[in-house]
Amino acid sequence: MENNSKLTLKIYWHYTRKHSLQFFAVVFSVIILRILDTLVPVYLKNFFNVLSAGGEKNVVAGQLMHILFIIAIIGVTNWALWRVATLAASALESRVIFELSNYCFQYLQKHSFGFFNNNFVGSLVKRVNRFTRSYETITDRVIFNILQLVTEVFMIVIILMRVNYILGVTMIAWTVLFAIVSFIFTQYKLKYDLQRSDADTKATGLLADTITNNANVKLFNGFDREVKSMTTANNEVRRLRLFTWNLSNVFEATQGGLSVMLELGLMYLAIRMWQKGILTVGDFILIQTYVLNIVSRIWDFGRIVQHMYEDFADADEMTKILNTPHEIVDIPKAKGLSVKTGNIIFDKISFYYHNTRPVFKNFNLNISPKEKVALVGPSGAGKTTIVKLILRMYELSSGKITIDNQDIAKVTQESLWKNISMVPQDPILFHRSLMENIRYGKPVAKDREVILAAKLAHCHEFISGFPDGYNTYVGERGVKLSGGERQRVAIARAILRNAPVLVLDEATSSLDSESEHYIQDALAHLMRDKTVIVIAHRLSTIMKMDRIVVIDGGKIVEEGTHKQLLENKSGHYYKLWNFQAGGFIQ
Repeated sequence: MENNSKLTLKIYWHYTRKHSLQFFAVVFSVIILRILDTLVPVYLKNFFNVLSAGGEKNVVAGQLMHILFIIAIIGVTNWALWRVATLAASALESRVIFELSNYCFQYLQKHSFGFFNNNFVGSLVKRVNRFTRSYETITDRVIFNILQLVTEVFMIVIILMRVNYILGVTMIAWTVLFAIVSFIFTQYKLKYDLQRSDADTKATGLLADTITNNANVKLFNGFDREVKSMTTANNEVRRLRLFTWNLSNVFEATQGGLSVMLELGLMYLAIRMWQKGILTVGDFILIQTYVLNIVSRIWDFGRIVQHMYEDFADADEMTKILNTPHEIVDIPKAKGLSVKTGNIIFDKISFYYHNTRPVFKNFNLNISPKEKVALVGPSGAGKTTIVKLILRMYELSSGKITIDNQDIAKVTQESLWKNISMVPQDPILFHRSLMENIRYGKPVAKDREVILAAKLAHCHEFISGFPDGYNTYVGERGVKLSGGERQRVAIARAILRNAPVLVLDEATSSLDSESEHYIQDALAHLMRDKTVIVIAHRLSTIMKMDRIVVIDGGKIVEEGTHKQLLENKSGHYYKLWNFQAGGFIQ
């Protein structure tokens, strides 16, 4: 499995260095306080050497008080430095986490429609949360653990070298050995941490998918099947989690053995040197204090390194997304789309799904300014793909689509979408109020404009029946509304947007006959003075279109008005009309 730890660090560092003052304050404070803290055992050594040397008590007491005074100054200074470090770290981390959250959100939103079709919502949310949380934990561990440990070991080695070079060399050798063992172990364990993180994300995605489809689980008796799938996914997470925990236990045992070796080895050398008169009682106190400090910090260091790699594994999946180029991007210095007439031309376009399945080859279609065109044909003919290509949800394999002689691939995507109103077959609403959902089509609209659009779309009737009226929250994806109510809200949103190009994808498919009658009036108002593309399977809804284009197999097989197409009794449209008229239309 790919390891993106270096890239993760690069992203974290990019945002950290933007706040260099806070970062420097934290690092400087931690280094100085750790240096001062490492000097305390030196003064304790002098304290016990003075105490064991004997002499006139008042003189000795004065010397001891002087040493205590220095230790007290170091303590007060360290207290102040620690306050500076924690306050600066809080300011740094809170700001960087804020910026990382925004960065992840913005980068995610710029991914294509296809990207979101291939990823679970729940897993994407979890990846963002893990990524920002990992920054906090990694930063804390680097600054407050690793930086302190490195500073302390460095200072201890220097001081021990001054006492006796053999002690210093022994400490250096042990530190190098421990670092090598830690590196080898963590590199080995990382791949299993990545697997655990990936398994956890899959389990989360499955959970989100089954919760979203809870009605299908019930209605299609899927409970036992979903429980089995969830159990399998959770068991894989459990297996990998247990394995990584056991690896940690093995490392802790190795770490404990190395710590005992250090403590016994240094004390053995100290005894031999004391026998030769090289070391004093104070030196014993110094060595023992340093050994205890090093052992306690090294013991924590092993866990810290393991947890850091787990944090990197948690951040890895979001880093992959941040390192994945956006499929559809604006060209450099792309201009905004300006629509005056709404002439749409498909000029010899070819398109393949996943570069393998051809949908269109050298397809041509010219939609005149303010023309109302309906696209009909069997499922899979390419009708919805035409809409997706106009909205630039996908890039063409070849050819171009122009609006008023402007290639949509060469204008900004935001300007393209600004000039198109879309009413989809299955509208998805925000879990926000009805007022906010309708106003989404025109954020600057006043309340009266929203209400007028709702009246035109015949939303006002059912909205007025809610206790909270336009302040009613519609639930996730709009689940508190019926399908027909959601479609009317989407139509109201399009009416309010009033873009020059209008796309209706089965916009009345969820309406009953009475509601459809009212909506047809609203749509007639909405379509006035606009270029309109309508996708419809119910042919009765498109009889009044300026032109009906019949598509089959990615090709135009017929086109004309409703009346003209019915004159061709051997044509595709005539067969479709007779089938529906015989079965559904009186």
